[in-house]
Amino acid sequence: MSIALRCRCGKLRGQVDETRVAARAVCYCKDCQAYGHFLGSGVLDEAGGTEVAATLPAAVRFEAGLEHLACMSLSPKGLYRWYASCCRTPVGATPRDPRSSYVGLVRACLDAPDAELARTLGPLRCRTQTATATKPVASSGLSTVWVVVKVGAMLMKARLGGGYRNNPFFRPHSDEPVKPVQVLSLEERTALTP
Repeated sequence: MSIALRCRCGKLRGQVDETRVAARAVCYCKDCQAYGHFLGSGVLDEAGGTEVAATLPAAVRFEAGLEHLACMSLSPKGLYRWYASCCRTPVGATPRDPRSSYVGLVRACLDAPDAELARTLGPLRCRTQTATATKPVASSGLSTVWVVVKVGAMLMKARLGGGYRNNPFFRPHSDEPVKPVQVLSLEERTALTP
């Protein structure tokens, strides 16, 4: 089964294989907050968190509007952060090295009600970087350890089995992203930091 991936205006569309999603989490780190401010409204929750679904890039299939996929990075060595340029909907974040087969898909691009996501992907088990939330948020404790182990196992399996090669965010047999990367200057990054 799959979950629809869709930007707010509907120009960028695709599917996510729900069976390959390892976990759901909310991240409150300063970088995710800066990414949210870069894109504008509708990304961050009331405490500055970004909900993500941790999965393999191979679980993502774009079907339409790939010309609207855009990429930015908060620094020259930061994660690649993907979004739909047509309506500034966040898509997800990937490491710069495609051999680290991971994408944190942002909730805003998953076209399914909360109840359906909870049923198909499981509940939100993890809240990370809670110390930098804009409002008090309880830490997840042992649930975070469970998520780290599950995601780590997923990454190791993709690396050893060669599944990392199937990555729609990078050109085949290359570490070059499919889109040019807009790297923010230190001044631009600082302006986005809450």
